[in-house]
Amino acid sequence: MAIDVAGTTVLITGASAGLGVEFAHRFAARGANLVLVARRADRLEALATELRVAHGITVTVLPADLAAPGVGATLHQELTNRGITVTSLINNAGFGTHGAFVDEDLERVTSEIQLNIATLVELTHTFLPDLLGGRGALVNIASTASFQPTPGMAVYGASKAFVLNFTEALWAEARGSGLTVLAVCPGPTRTEFFDVVGSEDAAVGRMQTATQVVDTAFRALDRRNAPPTVVSGLPNWVSSISTRFATRRLGALISGRLLGDVRMKSAANRPSTSAV
Repeated sequence: MAIDVAGTTVLITGASAGLGVEFAHRFAARGANLVLVARRADRLEALATELRVAHGITVTVLPADLAAPGVGATLHQELTNRGITVTSLINNAGFGTHGAFVDEDLERVTSEIQLNIATLVELTHTFLPDLLGGRGALVNIASTASFQPTPGMAVYGASKAFVLNFTEALWAEARGSGLTVLAVCPGPTRTEFFDVVGSEDAAVGRMQTATQVVDTAFRALDRRNAPPTVVSGLPNWVSSISTRFATRRLGALISGRLLGDVRMKSAANRPSTSAV
């Protein structure tokens, strides 16, 4: 039983590349109107034009910095002013950082937490009253990094653990409402994610494509009783299950080794930051 979104409106964040673009194509092909949100207006406009021509749908482009506090209320007010009611929300925007936490730029990791957690919560809370009672979906993009500590990507993994647990709690709260709630957990995916990270050292396992990940998401969404969480790719699913049989200590050590065995240096061994 396929999820019926024809004639409804789907808001997709991070819609200028990767999974966001793929989700836009899939929902458009099913007759949904779209609201596309990301920073890069030129990419959004190009995608919107393509989808309008291909599917005869309405596409609204809202360029925005999703890491800015309060963006959820701003977007909702703008759509209300335009007479647009969102019935499905795809929280796809997010980014990761890689390296020893002590060496991370604090402003960047704070922005990472804002986008991956705070903005996702704000958007969900703001739009949830419109989603409930409909036939739409709330999809939050988590990660296979959410199943165990991730030394070398400490903030990213922790942020996605929040997304996973938050979404599964909402899945339980939304039972019987008509809203499908789903956390999607991709492994390494061939998108711009690792360009932003700055390295593919954090890519553990075989890369999937955005198409494969969104295929997995829609197979779950199309089920009569959608699960709270779906992991994309059999090896990734096996890996996520295996974490249940390891201690937290062992899980952190194994994950750290796979992510490059990043370690903090003592003050005595750290390079000097004094001006020369």
